[in-house]
Amino acid sequence: MEKRPPVVGIFGHIDHGKSTLIDYIRKTNVVEKEAGGITQHISAYEVVRSNGTKITFLDTPGHEAFSSVRTCGTNVADIAVLVVSAEDGVKPQTLEVYKYIKETKTPYIVAITKVDKPAADVERTKQNLAENEIYVEGYGGDTPVVQLSGKTGQGIDDLLDMITLLSDMQELTGEKEALGSGIIIESKLDPKRGITAVGIIKNGTVSRGTFAASSSALAPLRLILDAEGNQVDEALFSSPVQIVGWDKLPIIGSEFKTFLKKDEAQVYANSQPTTDNRQPIKIQLEGVVNLPLIIKADTAGSLEAVENEIGKLSRERIVPKIVLSSVGSINENDVKGALTTAGTTILGFNAKVDSSAQALAERSGVNISLFTVIYELTDFVTKLLSEREPKIEVEEITGSAKILKLFSSSKGKQVIGARVLSGTIARGNMLKILRREAEIGRGRLKELQQGKVAAENVSEGTEFGALIEAKIEIAPGDTVEATTLVTK
Repeated sequence: MEKRPPVVGIFGHIDHGKSTLIDYIRKTNVVEKEAGGITQHISAYEVVRSNGTKITFLDTPGHEAFSSVRTCGTNVADIAVLVVSAEDGVKPQTLEVYKYIKETKTPYIVAITKVDKPAADVERTKQNLAENEIYVEGYGGDTPVVQLSGKTGQGIDDLLDMITLLSDMQELTGEKEALGSGIIIESKLDPKRGITAVGIIKNGTVSRGTFAASSSALAPLRLILDAEGNQVDEALFSSPVQIVGWDKLPIIGSEFKTFLKKDEAQVYANSQPTTDNRQPIKIQLEGVVNLPLIIKADTAGSLEAVENEIGKLSRERIVPKIVLSSVGSINENDVKGALTTAGTTILGFNAKVDSSAQALAERSGVNISLFTVIYELTDFVTKLLSEREPKIEVEEITGSAKILKLFSSSKGKQVIGARVLSGTIARGNMLKILRREAEIGRGRLKELQQGKVAAENVSEGTEFGALIEAKIEIAPGDTVEATTLVTK
C-alpha cells in the first residue's frame, strides 16, 4: 500500500463560484463553455501542484435538478469543499449537500467565495452558517474555513494547503499493483466512439488490455483516456479515467472493476443490478390527459435530471408522459416513435439531431426542440402543458340578491322586487334559486329595472325589479345567485 492523492468534491448552491474556483486552480475557463454559465454535468480534473502533489477535483452542478449527481459526488469524494458565497450566504442546495456530507461522514472544508465583491460580508456568512448548524472555526466549531476569490486568486493556496493537510490526516492509501476499481460518475453515448463512462479510480491501476465491468455493463479496455481526453495506456488510483466501448450505459454511482479475463468480468457484470432504484414518474391519473414526450440527452446524469424535473410538472387536467428516453443524438427511430403517439414532442438536452431524423421530422410534422439549459427546457414543457390542457366550462357566481316581494306570477314568469347582496346582477343572467341555502330550482333573468327604468345590470346594495323565467315559484326571503359560464 502507498499514499494516494485525495479526490476532492466541490459542492454548493448554483452561482456560488464553484466552477470559477476550479477555473483559477486549472487556469482554464470552463464557466464560459457551460451553457448559461451553470454547471450541468459532473466534471473531474487532475491538478499537479508546484511541489509535485496531485489533487483530483470533482466539479458538481449546483442547480436543484442535479441532486442525484451531487449525491454521487459526495460518495466518491475523500474530502468535500462546501462553497458558500460571501454575498448570498447559505442557500437550499448548500444545506442539501451538507446533509450528504454528514451522512457519508466525509471530512470537509468551508470555502467562503466571492470575498472580492462589494456586497461580500464574511462575518455575516459565518453567522449564517452557524444559524444552519454548520459551525466553522471561530464560530462554535472546528470545521476549517477559508476565505477566497476565484477571480483574483486570493486564498486559493490556503485552500490547497488545507486540502493537503486533511489528506495527510486521513492517510489515504492505495495498492498500485492491484487491478483498477472505482466509481462511475458519468456516462454518455459518443456518436463516434460509442458508450463512454467517466470513472474515478479509488484503488489500483486501470490498464489497456483488461476488461471493465459495472452494473451489468461490460467494456474491453482497448481505449482509455485521461481527464483531458488524451489517450493513455494506464491510469492510477485517484485519477479520473474515461473508459470507451461499453456494451450498455453503466449506472451513475455504481462501482466498476477491471479483470484480466473477459469471462471474469462477465460474471461480475451479471451479478450486478440491471437498473437503478429511481422511482418511476407518475404519469397517469384518472380523468387526466397526457402530454407525450421523447427525451434525449448527452449523458446519463443529464437524462436523469431532466426526467426528474419533468416529473415535477403537471397541471390539473394534464401531466407529462415520457414515452421514450435515452442517451445520444436524436435519430430516425426517435421520430418514428413520436409518430406512433399523436402529439408527441421530442426534447433534446445538449443532444444533436441526425440529418435523416431532421428530414423525417419536417416531412411528418414532428416537433423537435433543443435546449442547453435545463430551466429553459422545463419552462418550455410548462408552456406546452398550459397550451394543451383540455378546456372546460366552469360556472361562476357573479352576484346574489334577496327576494323582497313577489308582484305577480303567471305561466312560469314572475315579477319580483329584490336587493343585491353582493357582486352584480345583469339582464340575461342564469339564476340559481335558493331557499334556506338549498338550491330549489333554476331560472333566467329576462328583464331588469332600477327605479322603473330599464337597466342592463345592478350592483351591490341596489334595489331592483325583474322579470324572471322559472318553473319553480319564487317566494319572498328566497335568494337568487347570478351565474355565468367561464371557459378555463
